[in-house]
Amino acid sequence: MPSVTGPVVQPLTPPAGSTINFGATVTGIDIENLTDADFAIICEALFTHQVLIFKGQSHVTPRTQYELTNRFDPAATSYGHGKTVDAKRSILHPDLKTIPHQPQVQVIGNGFVPEYEGLKNIQLRHPHHKTFHATTIPETDDLTHTRFYRWHIDAAFYGLAPPIVTTLLAVKVPSGRRQICRYDDGSGDELSVPLGTTAFVSSYTSYDILSPPDQEFARTTKVEYAPHPYIWMSGAKSRPDGLGMVSEGKEIPLEDLPPIEEDKVQILPMCWKNPVTGKLALQVHPSAIRKLHLGDGTIVEDLKEVRDVVHRLQRPGIGPEHVYAHDWEEGDFVLFYNRGVLHSVVGAFAESEVRLFRQCNVAASELPVGPDEE
Repeated sequence: MPSVTGPVVQPLTPPAGSTINFGATVTGIDIENLTDADFAIICEALFTHQVLIFKGQSHVTPRTQYELTNRFDPAATSYGHGKTVDAKRSILHPDLKTIPHQPQVQVIGNGFVPEYEGLKNIQLRHPHHKTFHATTIPETDDLTHTRFYRWHIDAAFYGLAPPIVTTLLAVKVPSGRRQICRYDDGSGDELSVPLGTTAFVSSYTSYDILSPPDQEFARTTKVEYAPHPYIWMSGAKSRPDGLGMVSEGKEIPLEDLPPIEEDKVQILPMCWKNPVTGKLALQVHPSAIRKLHLGDGTIVEDLKEVRDVVHRLQRPGIGPEHVYAHDWEEGDFVLFYNRGVLHSVVGAFAESEVRLFRQCNVAASELPVGPDEE
């Protein structure tokens, strides 16, 4: 039914031991019946809180999900991850199933689904760290322990501007057990998480907790992303904390990638400015990076050095106290500011545990704004 009193935005209460200062629940609203006034409140709340949670939205259609996602940037027309002439080599390829009647919306999850929104007999695969990380948790611990799969931004980083928002709808959610998410990076850090959580961290916090010299470095540095990054990185493996790649020379050589159009290679600020608050986010996709362009004109091309620098800057921001691990319930509709948070798939499911979600993001019409831009 249409909202009567309008949306009520309630910031999340951090759990014991947490310092999260982002995220909010939104009540008093039906996404199928948004007014312009409702949307204005949601829009400001998104830029303020980064992650918005709407409960009880199972009835939201794929069309409405796309229309809401696109409403944040009506000039946007492309899919969020775009298409590539060589999609089957992309590391994203196995994880996404497209809804035939609403191709901007993908189905993700785990297990066998006989039929859903025009898709038939689909086998969903929840990304598991053993397919992407250089080291793995022992098989005997697989159902009790897990890792952050890949901290990332939803974006093509080649030719298409990073989406402003991503929307996720939980259609079917296994429940009951929790897992211990391990960092396995020598820190001893770990975090108890709900099964199949989506983990978020604020990139504003990641910037704010840097030392003043590191903040200056981040403000004045730009990041060059690899062409066709999800194909380029397909031979490489991730660090155990899911924050970037191990440098073993396993990236696909540039000459073996699909044709590269130089004007589509993206060099973006390391810090992205929030359009409402003006705050700076340390917003870097650590797996897709290839070079750093420093403020003095120096270009750092050594891939291991580039990765080590970015990991050192971003690692404090994914500490357990800064992670919001959403405990999904069926009907949860989560909208997050893709230019202000990093997020990660988490968890390991048994084959019999079926999880079904819908995801939508749309490549933006403009690139993100850096510290000194308007």
